[in-house]
Amino acid sequence: MSTPVPAPLTDEAILSALAEFKVTATYKQVQQIQQYITILLKWNDKINLTAIRDPREILYRHFCESMYATVAVPVENGRLADVGSGGGFPGIPMKILRPDLQVFLIESNIKKATFLAEVARDLELADLRVLVNRFEDVAEDVAPLDFVCSRALGEFGSFLNWAGSEAIAAKTVILWIGGRDLDEVMKIEGWSWREPIPVPQSLRRLLLVGTKKVPDVGVTT
Repeated sequence: MSTPVPAPLTDEAILSALAEFKVTATYKQVQQIQQYITILLKWNDKINLTAIRDPREILYRHFCESMYATVAVPVENGRLADVGSGGGFPGIPMKILRPDLQVFLIESNIKKATFLAEVARDLELADLRVLVNRFEDVAEDVAPLDFVCSRALGEFGSFLNWAGSEAIAAKTVILWIGGRDLDEVMKIEGWSWREPIPVPQSLRRLLLVGTKKVPDVGVTT
């Protein structure tokens, strides 16, 4: 027996939550958020997309935190890959807020990838591709990239090696991480990290933004 789908959040509730993250949205974008939450909750009965069931918590944790990066980094346009996209976070909310982004959602789980494709179709998101693959096996389909992002990936070393490789050549990496992972990530060589950005309404979650270091080239005379 499926779980009843809660009533959609009001426009005012969504706009108020986004404002706490310094994010503004149009009427169309608010409608897309409402539609996305409805689809997410329906599919969540079939496949595990999120442990959060309350629409307001979903709004804050998944949408607001994802969209916050577009303001904090900032992200306006360009080519962005979301690695281990799962339920579509952060890639789809960032695409909703920044329609000019060209987005690639990389997800190895076929059922989750099918869900992502349905969301993209129902929300009529142009310039968005779902790639059913492990990120290590993706290169020419996405490169070159302006942004590579991931939430709760865990495989930091291999992820950063891939993002910084010549095949991908990512200009900027954006990670949503917990405070306990911060030291581990910042010790990984080859990257220059900005000061961690606290995520609003959270005591432990951070945005970590990095750029690939340019190797020093010796000067000969």
